[in-house]
Amino acid sequence: THTHKEAEGLQRPPMMTNAMANPSPAKSTGDPGITPLSPSHTQVQSDTDQVPSGPTFVVVVAIDFGTTSSGYAYAFTKEPECIHTMRRWEGGDPGVSNQKTPTTILLTPDRKFHSFGYAARDFYHDLDPSESKQWLYLEKFKMKLHTTANLSIDTDLHAANGRRVKALDIFAYALAFFKEQALKELSDQTGSEFDNNDVRWVITVPAIWKMPAKQFMREAAYKSGLVCRETPEQLIIALEPEAASIYCRKLRLHQMVDLASHSTQNGCSPTDNVGSGMTQAKENVRRNRQSRTFLVENVIGELWSELEEGDRYVVVDCGGGTVDLTVHQIRLPEGHLKELYKASGGPYGSLGIDYEFEKLLCKIFGQDFIDQFKIKRPAAWVDLMIAFESRKRAAAPDRTNPLNINLPFSFIDYYKKFRGHSVEHALRKSNVDFVKWSSQGMLRMSPEAMNSLFKPTIDHIIQHLTELFEKPEVSDIKFLFLVGGFAESSLLQLAVQDMLQGRSRIIIPHDVGLTILKGAVLFGLDPSIIKVRRSPLTYGVGVLNRFVEGKHPVEKLLVKDGTRWCTDVFDTFIAADQSVALGELVKRSYTPAKPSQQVIVIHVYCSEKERAAFISEPGVRKCGTLRLDVSGTESTAPRREIQTLMQFGDTEIRAMAVDVSTGRTVKASIDFLSQ
Repeated sequence: THTHKEAEGLQRPPMMTNAMANPSPAKSTGDPGITPLSPSHTQVQSDTDQVPSGPTFVVVVAIDFGTTSSGYAYAFTKEPECIHTMRRWEGGDPGVSNQKTPTTILLTPDRKFHSFGYAARDFYHDLDPSESKQWLYLEKFKMKLHTTANLSIDTDLHAANGRRVKALDIFAYALAFFKEQALKELSDQTGSEFDNNDVRWVITVPAIWKMPAKQFMREAAYKSGLVCRETPEQLIIALEPEAASIYCRKLRLHQMVDLASHSTQNGCSPTDNVGSGMTQAKENVRRNRQSRTFLVENVIGELWSELEEGDRYVVVDCGGGTVDLTVHQIRLPEGHLKELYKASGGPYGSLGIDYEFEKLLCKIFGQDFIDQFKIKRPAAWVDLMIAFESRKRAAAPDRTNPLNINLPFSFIDYYKKFRGHSVEHALRKSNVDFVKWSSQGMLRMSPEAMNSLFKPTIDHIIQHLTELFEKPEVSDIKFLFLVGGFAESSLLQLAVQDMLQGRSRIIIPHDVGLTILKGAVLFGLDPSIIKVRRSPLTYGVGVLNRFVEGKHPVEKLLVKDGTRWCTDVFDTFIAADQSVALGELVKRSYTPAKPSQQVIVIHVYCSEKERAAFISEPGVRKCGTLRLDVSGTESTAPRREIQTLMQFGDTEIRAMAVDVSTGRTVKASIDFLSQ
């Protein structure tokens, strides 16, 4: 059943002359190359048979390219219930699980890839300070894709030493690294050289990312050699909270810690406080697993026993960079998922806490010093942040003893040179309560001081959750799954519990940082599991319509060869928050303005509002270009009809086009990256 917008009087233009060849006098970009054809072509169809099923793969490998840490996992299509997480990484930090490696990358002074993860960090750290300034070290760079307003293929990143590098190169290097690691492991396991063509790759991205960021990831994958442009179906871009959602439904109860029932099914007594029960349980799990090289987990056990048709649940994916909220509903018998409310969230990941710590340091030692120190002693700065990271993980609501953070020697030394007095003096003078200097050369933070660093970020998340739970689509939520690395924070867990007041059960999977990775593998094995999504934006193109007195504003009138046209009309393809089924196609027909035209270029506009009448309205922005390559399909028909099919129900928007008179396929692509 399609509740589509075409019934609401969205008038399609009649046959048109080449009026579009002239830009309109009104404020407009005047789309020269297209004339939409008759209004009969607006019906939307769910022709799932038109979507090519693509080749079969031997193995699915998912890459969770995180802001703070990354990893991969895989499953053979012949034994889908066996998900392998990659081998333990060398050089892990004490007290931090090493099934993912830090998202850090090191390039040599001449910008060649050197190393990734712990290896990059350790090598960089061991360089002589004079030398390390020449090397390019990058961390936490994924956020740039979320925060850059006009992301393009040429977007830059800054290395620790301040030098600029192309973001696309860095992302491509990282993906190439994972490709090599995974193929090597698969070859070792199967005993022969593993062929990349047998792999379906899945890369996860936040659901709240805009189209350009998703396309950027795909471009990086092409550049890295993960997949080639000719076989785009070999790569799936999966949405992080969706992946988590797919995995969470498959959890057995003993793989979860349920905060609501205050008992954990892991041999901890119900009287234990939740935080310590969780730590205890995690320790047991970790100890049992360390003996094996492969972490294989059987995910057949289901929450089904608890979930019924129509049940709703929220997945809160708290990562390093973003927090992503998705609301899903179960559709039995196959257990397909339906998205009830468009993905929301924002840049409220655990990075916010690092940022607060940096602000605190600036308050004590001065912004000018911290800025200098980061550039002049980049490796020592990284050290300081690593030291902070492990203390950050020790923060807990009921903690009473202080947290000590090791200040690198070069920090103390450089500060004395810079200011002419000691670090200790600065602390005394700064009147920042809660932070003291300990005689062993450490910053001693009281638990209150640490908790206050968490507060702004956690407040953002709670505010967002509160707003989400007020939406009518989000009533009656049975479970709230808390996933992602930041979900391990007992401060965050407590805040979510306080906010929900028992309205739904809070469930935290074990190995919460690997939830997305495992879910992404399951998604790669069966991408049709999510049947209905919601469009985050309204998409459409700019067209000319016949001018209607009294309906159209006079300033949009364009008279051409005696015909009165209305310019800048926003022709909606799909509206914000509209439900779209997987494989659903929006069909539109166009004709080239000139018979000799080789390429039809159509500008795609988007808006957060559900309805837009004109492309010049506030909030409507040009977000992409649809290119139809019509060369080599010349036809004798008086009006060539090019039928475009756009598919919106997937994680990416796809376009196909057919030359109706010849039946030949026209090359079609939507580009969201060219500004």
